[in-house]
Amino acid sequence: MRRRTMNRPPLTPSPDAPTPSADASADDGPGPIRRCIATGDKLPRETMIRYVVSPGGELVPDLKAVLPGRGFWTQASRAAVDLALKKGLFRKAAARGGLDGQLTLPEGLSDRLELLLTRRCLDFLGLARRAGEVIAGFDKIETYIRKSAPGLPPIGALLAASDGAADGKRKLKQLARDTPRIEILTCAELSLALGRENVIHAAFKPGRLADQFLGEARRLAGFRVLDAAFTAANALGRGVDGMIDE
Repeated sequence: MRRRTMNRPPLTPSPDAPTPSADASADDGPGPIRRCIATGDKLPRETMIRYVVSPGGELVPDLKAVLPGRGFWTQASRAAVDLALKKGLFRKAAARGGLDGQLTLPEGLSDRLELLLTRRCLDFLGLARRAGEVIAGFDKIETYIRKSAPGLPPIGALLAASDGAADGKRKLKQLARDTPRIEILTCAELSLALGRENVIHAAFKPGRLADQFLGEARRLAGFRVLDAAFTAANALGRGVDGMIDE
């Protein structure tokens, strides 16, 4: 099946982007907001990717934002990462952080980040399955929603395989109108994470695991390569190119 990236507008540095501080810690200090080295935009850290430099001078993505050392950040998007690579901004940020030698960049950084974020999404799905916090299968999800107590959120997040049929997605969407809906993982990926075959529909019960999964799914949406059947016309609300509808 032919695959392509979504038609996103090119990402360019903001004309009013602040000049990076000579002290790299200014971009990696306390507080919830971080500055993207590619665009200068200041954004919530949970929507971004942190990087550190290893003792050997290698660029290391720090998806959990816990590794020691001065870090620097990009938006969680393929466009931002590719722009930072093209403009040599990772090397400049590393130099501001005190690196004396040459920074070693991993090959295919955007693809690697997509893979790492996909694994994190699948890990949260697997954890939710073991904790009994996820439901798989159209009929089970429909029954769970219909039996939920009135006035309470029945579902924390509704998942549909990106390569699944539209009819079932539409029916569940009508039942869970105010629930975040994610179409970012394939049937094979959902099946692998949930330990069963041919998973097209899954749902998180409300709670911490659902919130954590949604955070990773939002970051993955900036890197995911979709089937050609997806178009920008699929995007709804604050979703990312039709992959996340909130």
